[in-house]
Amino acid sequence: MAAGTVLALAGSLGTAAAAPSAQPGTRSPDAGTAARQPAGKSPSADGIWRMDGYGMVVTVRDGELRSWDTTAISCRPALTVPQRGTPGPGGAVGFAADGLALTVRPQTRDRAALRVHGTVGDRALRRIAALPELCGREQPAGPVASFDVFWQTFKENYAFFASRGVDWDAARAKYRPKVHAGTAPGELFDILSEMTAPLQDAHVALQAESPELTRSFRMIRPGTIPPSQEYDDRVREFIERRDLGGTPLEQHAQGAIGYAELPGGIGYLRINRFVAYAAGTPDFEADTAELTRVLDRIITRARTSGPRAWRGLIIDARVNAGGSDALGLQIASRLTNRSYPAYAKQARNHPADDTRFTRRQTLRVVPAAGSPRYTGPIALLAGGSTVSAGETFAKALAERPAPTTLIGENTQGILSDTLGRSLPNGWQFTLSNEKYTTPGGFSHEGPGIPPHISTPVFTEEEFAADRDSAFDRARALLTRRP
Repeated sequence: MAAGTVLALAGSLGTAAAAPSAQPGTRSPDAGTAARQPAGKSPSADGIWRMDGYGMVVTVRDGELRSWDTTAISCRPALTVPQRGTPGPGGAVGFAADGLALTVRPQTRDRAALRVHGTVGDRALRRIAALPELCGREQPAGPVASFDVFWQTFKENYAFFASRGVDWDAARAKYRPKVHAGTAPGELFDILSEMTAPLQDAHVALQAESPELTRSFRMIRPGTIPPSQEYDDRVREFIERRDLGGTPLEQHAQGAIGYAELPGGIGYLRINRFVAYAAGTPDFEADTAELTRVLDRIITRARTSGPRAWRGLIIDARVNAGGSDALGLQIASRLTNRSYPAYAKQARNHPADDTRFTRRQTLRVVPAAGSPRYTGPIALLAGGSTVSAGETFAKALAERPAPTTLIGENTQGILSDTLGRSLPNGWQFTLSNEKYTTPGGFSHEGPGIPPHISTPVFTEEEFAADRDSAFDRARALLTRRP
């Protein structure tokens, strides 16, 4: 989920694992809220809440939501988001600021659910009596404290040490002795980067922005190319010249979606991200509305039924920077007449046991009501530059009841949302803590989603030979269909 977007902000609200149970606090302005609620009243969102998974504590009071990122050794203030409007049915309360929108829905006096708009699934909240004691204390600073918070946050939240073959305790034993009170910022940055590089997880990132140091680090799976504007422009120009015969794509959603008609009644839909569809400040509701308008222009009644209907549709997500999983499901809802399970999602939920997760939430594709829907064959093009929400979109289409063929190479293998955190020295970092699985329970985190038909994807050899093997296979496949 792309940095700098709504989902990066959502990540800072949590997509990681559970921290230790709350300890008795030094103060508790909201303690006993549940007990004070009058009988017969709807449960209230006000109070102090521990999130299942995600290592967070949230408070709701005085018209704002605040969050704290917690570990066994730290408690750092994170977000403050003002309330939007008045409570809705059942006491649901909305919060919004700077493109980030949240809803807290109380379920009982001691249970609630938090939804980050643009993500899929809810985060379970349990009422607690007080903030953890560490949240009321001044905490250590300096290089050693920053190293310890960084390592501990991964230790309690990262979900894929075993599958990625990394011994995190051994990493601490190797790198912790190199850090001391006099460690220079650049040296500390190198140590943290080197320690996380073996994960080869492109959702693991470190960002330093200060007068002393401005640097960033992100590791991508070897042999793949990260999506970028420059790379996307190169690929789009190649497709327009080579595959579309010099015809520019019909551009939509601030350049995120392109469309073209191919000979033989085949549609071509190119999607390079699932975020920033509407102009202005990133906003999920605005993106949803814009996507509806775009789909209404592309997936028309004439293209879904009658003599001019598509005989096949190519969807190209080979360079896709991710974004909102919910927008991917919105597109999928226009590509089926039957509801079906797309994938399941859960988060690591124990600070000492990376095999324990929150309950599985199965996300479904539900046919869009009142809109034309295409239910014919689809060829989905994907590869190593298909990341994050681009991959969950591929999962959703792969489960589609109608014929769907994935063509290209394995996707990047970073389906988890990002958990965003900060260090005592002000640096920002992200990690992966969520497991997305097929309805049958299989995870593609790490190796990525494999294609049904394997072809090269935008290799230098393909460019040099003016060849697009994946596109040609997709077109041939759809043309052969009756």
